[in-house]
Amino acid sequence: MNRPLRIVRLANFITPRSGGLRTALRELGTGYAAAGHEPVLVVPGPFAADEQTPQGRIISLPGPLVPGLGGYRVLLDRSAVERCLNGLAPDRLEVSDRSTLRWTGAWARRRAIPSVMVSHESLDGLLQVTRLPSAARRGLAARLNRATARDFARVVCTTAWAAEEFRRAGADNVAQVPLGVDLQLFHPDRRSDEVRARHAASGEVLLLCCTRLSVEKRPQRALTTLTTLLDRGVPARMVLAGDGPLRRRLEQRAAGLPVEFTGWLADRNELAALQASADVVLAPGPIETFGLAALEALACSTPVVASSSSALPGVLGDAGVGVDGEDFAPGVLRLLAEPEQARRARARARAEQFSWDAAISGFLAVHEALR
Repeated sequence: MNRPLRIVRLANFITPRSGGLRTALRELGTGYAAAGHEPVLVVPGPFAADEQTPQGRIISLPGPLVPGLGGYRVLLDRSAVERCLNGLAPDRLEVSDRSTLRWTGAWARRRAIPSVMVSHESLDGLLQVTRLPSAARRGLAARLNRATARDFARVVCTTAWAAEEFRRAGADNVAQVPLGVDLQLFHPDRRSDEVRARHAASGEVLLLCCTRLSVEKRPQRALTTLTTLLDRGVPARMVLAGDGPLRRRLEQRAAGLPVEFTGWLADRNELAALQASADVVLAPGPIETFGLAALEALACSTPVVASSSSALPGVLGDAGVGVDGEDFAPGVLRLLAEPEQARRARARARAEQFSWDAAISGFLAVHEALR
């Protein structure tokens, strides 16, 4: 490192109850600060605020709520964002929103400020909710991805699956840097007989699904899976940890099933204990580009069944199973057929390949290589 960098980071669609993105922003900011850089995070909020935190300075600009998304806000006032950026005079710009903040890449390029777009979602996947014909959807995604790659000096993807979307669009400035997991917080020692007994009786299979209850995450797949297992005579129970706009509908669908809705768990120690005490974790999202909640489960030594259409099979390796379609029961049964000690040991060993120290070093290497 030649000199400390002021790394200004922009993010939308984040709330105090956000999951993976909020975790990634916190860990990366803390790591940048520890490495001697000056991280500044700009996010939307209900009102203007400016505070110093362990992850660096956090500036909130007033941003409206997005209807139907359960509390997400966005930075829509471009002039306010631009004034903030001009005042901060960043050495590097790092953006975690491929939609409403993509314009900041051109802003940075005009000022010769090296910029990085972090791809936390699949644009092609998100466009599926528009019900456009597949050819039109892929064409639109390719055009937008080419524009992103043109406007930003570097695009950072956390998996090869996520990077492929840009490479299909002809982008040649893509860097692949995996995220990490807190291996001390999320640990097999968090397993608790008391926690397990609170959610399942002796001899019952405890399934856990930690996800935002929203359309793109497909949480209804967890209920489909539970129903199939019960129909096959498997004594299973399900805990759905998370909140979102689909919660009421899911609760209605789960009537009569052994399902517990915990809502969003603010206590990360409580979350880790639940993940470590479950038998199998379900990761139903079909367009996940990494899957931090699933990696946290592996760190707790709990194997994961995930959607094969997402990036997660590449993250899970031999510590989980990728499943096609809506019903994850075949994957659950496959894992349960293996000796518990072996499947749990594989899960922890896989998680140990992903550290936040390595992720921070990788992100900083991208920033420091830009001139």
